[in-house]
Amino acid sequence: MTGWAVRGISMGLVNVVVRLLLGAAVSMWPLSGSALRWVAYALVLLIIIVWAGIDGIRDRRKHPDPEDGEDLTMVWLKAAVVGGLLGGLLSWIVDFFVDFSLGQNGLVFELTSGAAFTILTIFIAASVAVFVGRQIVNREAKKKLATSDAERAHDRQLVNAGQENGSGRAQATQAEPTRSEPQWAPEHGEADTEVFSAVDADGKPRLDKRGRHGSADGS
Repeated sequence: MTGWAVRGISMGLVNVVVRLLLGAAVSMWPLSGSALRWVAYALVLLIIIVWAGIDGIRDRRKHPDPEDGEDLTMVWLKAAVVGGLLGGLLSWIVDFFVDFSLGQNGLVFELTSGAAFTILTIFIAASVAVFVGRQIVNREAKKKLATSDAERAHDRQLVNAGQENGSGRAQATQAEPTRSEPQWAPEHGEADTEVFSAVDADGKPRLDKRGRHGSADGS
């Protein structure tokens, strides 16, 4: 069975059951008939709103793009027609087998005016519930998107801060003067240089014209 058929048959049965409970309650408390009718009507509306709202939530989660979603308007319109006609027919039949009255309406009334009221009730309530359900999912998606954007922005800030710290250290390192002097330079910078006497090829000290030992630089 298709979705609209299941919903229509279910709404028709709900309508009959609620009218049975209402008839029994009115027969027991006849002075509270008006309040009991409003309670019964609110119960039917609650069932429609919950079911259609769940349909809207599931459809939007399954199809985030509205153009790809299911046409729930037509689904619930068909369901409303089936529910209204089926509920009127079954109520007219059941009225013959119960001791209390379900409205004392004829078959023509149940399939025309009574069915029209039921159809409008189901269709309008379902349409509003489907819209609200889809809006709930849209709001949740927007919140998730905003949270993910905030997390990404925070991560970007951390990355940028790390890059700025790294570039600052690199600039500070480049600004420091480089000293290539050896460690022994301060100790021996002012030390005297010892001069050795020059020697011949055979290893003997070289003598100048005056008979003195000559230095390696000729002095």
